[in-house]
Amino acid sequence: MAPSNPPAQAAAPTRRQVRVTTNQAPPLVGHDVVTADRALSEAVLRHGSAEVLDDISAIGRMAGTAEAREHGQLANAHHPELTAYDRYGNRIDEVAFHPSWHWLMERAVGHGLAATPWEQQDAGTPHAHVRRAAGFMAWSHTEPGHGCPISMTYAAVPALRADDAIAKEWTPLLASTTYDPGLRPVAEKRGALVGMGMTEKQGGSDVRANLTVARPTSVEGEYTLHGHKWFTSAPMNDMFLVLAQTAGGVTCFVLPRVLPDGTRNALDVVRLKDKLGNRSNASSELEFDGTLAFRLGDEGRGVRTIIEMVAATRLDCVLGSASLMRRAVSEASWHVAHRSAFGSLLADKPLMQNVVADLAVESEAATALAMRLAAAVDGVDQAHEAALRRIALPLAKFWVCKRTPMHVAEALECLGGNGYVEESVMPLLYREAPLNSVWEGSGNVNALDVLRALGREPEVLDAWITEVGLARGNDARLDKAIDDTLALLGDTASLEVSARRLASRMALCLQGSLLVRFAPPEVADIFCASRLGTSYDGVFGTLDGGDLRAVVERTTPVV
Repeated sequence: MAPSNPPAQAAAPTRRQVRVTTNQAPPLVGHDVVTADRALSEAVLRHGSAEVLDDISAIGRMAGTAEAREHGQLANAHHPELTAYDRYGNRIDEVAFHPSWHWLMERAVGHGLAATPWEQQDAGTPHAHVRRAAGFMAWSHTEPGHGCPISMTYAAVPALRADDAIAKEWTPLLASTTYDPGLRPVAEKRGALVGMGMTEKQGGSDVRANLTVARPTSVEGEYTLHGHKWFTSAPMNDMFLVLAQTAGGVTCFVLPRVLPDGTRNALDVVRLKDKLGNRSNASSELEFDGTLAFRLGDEGRGVRTIIEMVAATRLDCVLGSASLMRRAVSEASWHVAHRSAFGSLLADKPLMQNVVADLAVESEAATALAMRLAAAVDGVDQAHEAALRRIALPLAKFWVCKRTPMHVAEALECLGGNGYVEESVMPLLYREAPLNSVWEGSGNVNALDVLRALGREPEVLDAWITEVGLARGNDARLDKAIDDTLALLGDTASLEVSARRLASRMALCLQGSLLVRFAPPEVADIFCASRLGTSYDGVFGTLDGGDLRAVVERTTPVV
């Protein structure tokens, strides 16, 4: 029997053919990240105005440029470097940043993302905090690490108001839209930035266990500090709010980096932290030995004084996490809209639609809650808004920040191996994702803060009931979830051990209420069916029905 002829072997591709790239998604650049984010732009219109949306489109367009994305990558690739001594042996404790860090900071400050809204609010400008929140979310698409000093500067102003003289001295510089880096006396600067030092190595979140001591000098309100701080980010900032022990207990202090006569304050930057993410930002350990500081508020009232700063930074934790979700799902939905496999676009595959739609709904719920909190800051002189802010901040901080790591991980997986390489930006987002859940109180701290607020301030529960109740009667699943959550409050014997469950359910009900009232029906329906039902297992891509294609199309950026 004659042997069969072997099949003809395909011609090997030429080197030129091998180097022709096909079936790769183009870079996601050249778009307005504000208007491309329909959940964000609709929230701005809802809580702000068309003028606010138009105003922040400039930062949205800049954030979507290839130039901004490149600066974000460079700022993370070239880490801050500490120089303790100069060439002559003088102690200088200076941290050098890559030029891309300064490029990002200059634009963040220039667009009023630091303390500008407090002065705008005082001047009667409407929606100042909604404008800033949306801008902060949009600009964080470029690179999240530099948002830390921006956030602390924003958050310092309400704490500084514990002392009129100190507030008047510092607030105009913090609210400036001029980025003016460098260690010089504050009187010589056109703009200033703030840091914060609360935690110590032996206490962490238990700041009442702090060992740093403040000793009064002969000048009223002036002290010298002796001790250390375990985490102080952005040590090149112009001023820090720190906690230290006095005869009256834990007290808050303003610590200038440079003294009025131009000498450096006695502050040693011991080392910079080698962190999982947030690597563009310098986080340091500080030691004090006769460091000059000025009391902010009364002795023994330090936690109460600085808590206003903590509340504002918690808002930015929620905004930052919502921004990470949005950037991640933008990259995922853009990729699947341009990548084909097994005969069709990934975006047309039912299971991929399930995954991306699920990610989109999670992102939209986070955005809706974050922007509602910003609106509460604009209306904080109203009783309901103030009480809602008090309870919703720790709820959102707990839930949104806790959901971000798994959300970003799933979005990364949508890109497959392409998402695991640094050029895709997904590893940067993934490393950053756990941070906001740790900063300003980890999950347990925020869940317990919810219980503390419920126990001490009855008006906060009324505010939550009122807010979620605005959607009563529009979705039976939400109604039942609200009733079930209220029942959890009745089990007082197990409240502490169940604090995370309670915080989760209260946050989900808030998100559900907002989506039922304001989101497209397909988004609200999927959210209520998946998050408020009893069968949800928390794994993305396990939705059971819904208009998945419409949700995916809503979230996919248009360039």
